[in-house]
This record gives sequence, structure tokens and C-alpha cells, in this order.
Amino acid sequence: MSTLTVALLQLRSPGADPERALREGERACREAATSGADIALFPELWQIGYALQDDPAAAQGYYSALAQAPDGPFVEHFRRLAQELGMAIVVSYLERSKGQPRNAATLIDHRGRRILSYAKVHTCDFSREAAFEPGSEFPTADLELKDDSVRVGLMICYDREFPESARALMLGGAEIILTPNACPLDAERIGQFRARAFENMVGVAAANYAAPDPSRPSGPEECGGHSVAFSGIVYWGGDGRAQEHKLVEGEEDEGIYLATFDLDTLRSYREQQTWGDAYRKPRAYGALVANKPAPVFRRNDSRR
Repeated sequence: MSTLTVALLQLRSPGADPERALREGERACREAATSGADIALFPELWQIGYALQDDPAAAQGYYSALAQAPDGPFVEHFRRLAQELGMAIVVSYLERSKGQPRNAATLIDHRGRRILSYAKVHTCDFSREAAFEPGSEFPTADLELKDDSVRVGLMICYDREFPESARALMLGGAEIILTPNACPLDAERIGQFRARAFENMVGVAAANYAAPDPSRPSGPEECGGHSVAFSGIVYWGGDGRAQEHKLVEGEEDEGIYLATFDLDTLRSYREQQTWGDAYRKPRAYGALVANKPAPVFRRNDSRR
């Protein structure tokens, strides 16, 4: 049986302290590898603990000092670690670009190769993420496992709230979608992950920050754990009834939660069931790319 085990690294924010992020991130990855994980998944912007700049006047210098290239020392540290551990890693960081910095994540395979980098498309332009340059595509890549391979895509936090994100990844062949996250994962947001998995017949996994330590109040205080994964396998088994496809949901505190995806069953399900791309009617979807928002949805700060 072909399986994929993802370790959701539900850690507390290290704040804007990349050295601490390296130390604590390496410790968590080693623990995940010992637990038998194939992939370790970090929360959003782990390198800086999602510690964003409140002062727009200071933001440029603040982010310039912290931003890293995909082949910079922060990602390279985890590339070497992945090779040592024989485990893939999705590491998230503030990416240096030609324009504004980007909220990014890189997938490193178990041989230590960078196989996919993604910049968050749906930046929160109504808040401090207006200082970040949005990404422009949803790439996917084949991740080599020890005895198989799996097509993987990435999305980041607010991307979850737009059905188009997961849909684009599914159309790119993704079987599993990995999501670094930094927000309250309440029932409605967890429901979004459930829906993205069901409607696309993909597995989804999201790693969120744990609730903060009251003695160290830096970082995204609103986050409260509940990292989650869904298999995407719902109507399966012959009786016509929906089965629970939540694989795991974390508590609020720190922890490493394992989600194991049954790739053989997922592939059989995708070949036989009716969702995903089986019966779509793309010719009727012109409004999705027309870029003509109704007046009620127009926002002066929206970067469409």
C-alpha cells in the first residue's frame, strides 16, 4: 500500500528571530522524522514567525533585513537537513524578490532538492500583507517518495478562502495540497479545508501556529492551533454514505500531528467518482476570470 505521512508542525511563533526559527524548526523536523513522517510542514512565514511590521514607514527596511532568497542560507539549512533525515520539508519564509518581498514556501524532497517554490497569491491586502508582492501562479510538482511519487501543490493561509486556489492546483494534477497557515482555525475555516478536499478529490493538510505562550507574547497571538488534514475520500465503500475524511485535528498547544494519506485509495477514488474535473463545464465559467467585480465587492486596496 502506498501512503504519505505528513507531520503538521504546530509550533509557537519564534517571532522575528530567524536563528531561533532554525533551531526550533530543526528540532521539530528531527522529531517528525523519528515519528516516521515523509514530509514536515511548517506554519506560514516560519522564518519570521509571522511577526509582521505594523508601521508602514518602517516596513521596507524591516523586511529587507529579513528577506531570503529561495537558495539563501535559511532554506539551504533545511535542504541539508532534509537530505540528512531522508524526509521532505515544506519550509516557509519571507522571500526576497525584485520588487516587494513575498510570503513564500519551498518544498524540499528527501534528497535535499528544492523541487517547488510558491509565493502566496491571495495576500491579505486589507492588512499588513499589503507590503508583500502577491504570487501569480499555482505550480505543482512530483515529489519522489522512497517507493512511489505523488503530485503536490502548495497554498498559503488566505488562499484557502478562495475555491480557485485548490481548483487550480487540482487542475495542475495535485493529489495532495500542503498549506502553511497563520490564523484562527475555527470551525468555518476548517470547513473551508474540508470543502476544498471534497470538491477537488484531493488530500489537504494545514499546519497552524499553536496558541502563544503568555510569557512570550511575540508573534501571531490570534493563532490557536487546530492544524488539520482531510483525505478527500468521502463517498467510498459501496453503501452511498459519506464517510468522515478528517484525518487529524490538533489541539491548541504545541505538538506534531501526523496525517497519513492512503494514496492507492485516493487514486482509485479519483478515477471513479464524480467531482474534481470529471464533469466540469469550463465554457460557462467566463465570469471567474472577467475581473469585473460587482460594486459591493470593490475595494480601493484590492490588487486584482
